[in-house]
Amino acid sequence: MTHTIDLYDTAQYLQGVPHDQLAWLRREAPVWFQQEPSGPGYWAITRHADVVAISKNPRVFSSQRGGINIPDADPDDLEVSALIMITMDPPQHAKYRRLVQTGFTPRMTARLAGAISAAVTAILDRLENRTTADFVAEVAAQLPLVLIADLIGWPVEDRDRMFDWSDRVSRIDFDPDDARIAALEFYNYCTALIEEVEAGERAVPESLLETLMHAQVDGEQLEAMEIVNFLLLLAIGGNETTRNAISGGLLALHEHPDQLAAFRSDPLGLSASATEEILRWTSPITCFRRTATQDTTIRGVPVAQGDKVVLYYASANRDEDVFDGAGNFDIARSVNPHLAFGTGTHFCLGATLARLEIRLLFEALMQRFPALAPTGEVTRLESNYVNGITRLMVRTGRG
Repeated sequence: MTHTIDLYDTAQYLQGVPHDQLAWLRREAPVWFQQEPSGPGYWAITRHADVVAISKNPRVFSSQRGGINIPDADPDDLEVSALIMITMDPPQHAKYRRLVQTGFTPRMTARLAGAISAAVTAILDRLENRTTADFVAEVAAQLPLVLIADLIGWPVEDRDRMFDWSDRVSRIDFDPDDARIAALEFYNYCTALIEEVEAGERAVPESLLETLMHAQVDGEQLEAMEIVNFLLLLAIGGNETTRNAISGGLLALHEHPDQLAAFRSDPLGLSASATEEILRWTSPITCFRRTATQDTTIRGVPVAQGDKVVLYYASANRDEDVFDGAGNFDIARSVNPHLAFGTGTHFCLGATLARLEIRLLFEALMQRFPALAPTGEVTRLESNYVNGITRLMVRTGRG
């Protein structure tokens, strides 16, 4: 099967993550050198233990040196991306993470719990008189958009613009020119927003934007570019990944009718474990890159300084050595150490919030729309690092 292994080819992801290839690699070549069409190639890491070990060793495997996307970035883009927390290495990363953590404290999450429930109710209310809907645009995308906008302090009237910008920036590997345009538009908007807040023309109380505008690192206030980069990271991380987990979760449930029936029969009792299984199964981020800072080895395979090392979370989350019945979608799974939120230094700050969004939405969905089902029209994102569904038509069971 070695001649058919090509994890980089983006076109195949229109049919879903190539789990057959990943399973073969876990068995036969867990440290695999993958060629690139326009690059030096990279080491594909597919086993859970190796993904964890590399994630917890940023000194040897850097996020900052080459960024987290597979293709080598333009030097100017790399310089800008170095200001985003997800591409920072310690000790700089720890300083900035402490700032943003203030937005994800238990108190902040508790404050948002009511907002999540209200948003879920409002979103599902809009489906009551509908017979069909695009589940991605009208449900899955709306919930994280509302919540991350509320967390940031983003103006209500411009939330759709945030959705559009974050969506386009996240596709930088597929359409880099449009991603740069979207990033510039986002930057210009946020800069103007910050100026309005500073001038007292707009209030954003108890928001992350307010926190960042008053925060200091090493005794100095953050520059506008640093604040904007934080907001862009949150818009992408808090919006697209949760949206994809929700969409992928609904599809997985309907692809496994026994699990759907079980969930419908006990939505409150199964929602917590179902949320974890949805995250494991969908793996909204297929992979992220690291760059070796020195010559090293992984499972005895020599890796040279400067080599790209790509961590396949989608593969680690189906590692047969870690998960009983790894290839089965089991919403009652009790032991589930998945890596959908990463691990180590860059473990997702918004994990608790994302879990709460997914759990509350599916609880309500199972109770209010038990007959909701896909119609068969599924369109996926052409991306080898984001596992996304862009369109999922459903019958609501109404009318």
